[in-house]
Amino acid sequence: MEELLELRQFLEQGKIHEALLLVDELEEMSLSDKINKIDSYGVILLIHLIKQKAEKRSTRSCDVSIENTVREINKINKRRKSGGYYLNQAELIDILQQGYQVALKRAALEAFEGRYEAQELAAMVDQEEILTQTLEFIQQ
Repeated sequence: MEELLELRQFLEQGKIHEALLLVDELEEMSLSDKINKIDSYGVILLIHLIKQKAEKRSTRSCDVSIENTVREINKINKRRKSGGYYLNQAELIDILQQGYQVALKRAALEAFEGRYEAQELAAMVDQEEILTQTLEFIQQ
């Protein structure tokens, strides 16, 4: 909110250059927030897919969670006015790859009632297959 008041002051004072710099900063902050949210939902999606692959089963709760996280990722990533997306496929892949190890550790706590360490769970699943499946869910 403070930034909007500052922007108003710049515009009222005719300081267009300063106003444009602030607009750039606000855009960057907004994009960063969207990336962080997509990353968080991506980790949740990865957790469920890792658990499904490792345990070779799914639950209704897991299926609903997958559906919800995919919906949220797509909602956040969609540009409302101009159309298109904030993050392209390569950027989504990068975010998912970065979040994979976090998801693996969290999935290890949940899968098989937490009996396996992350490294052991990693040996039970194919990372590339899970990342590909995750991207396919998001792009449906």
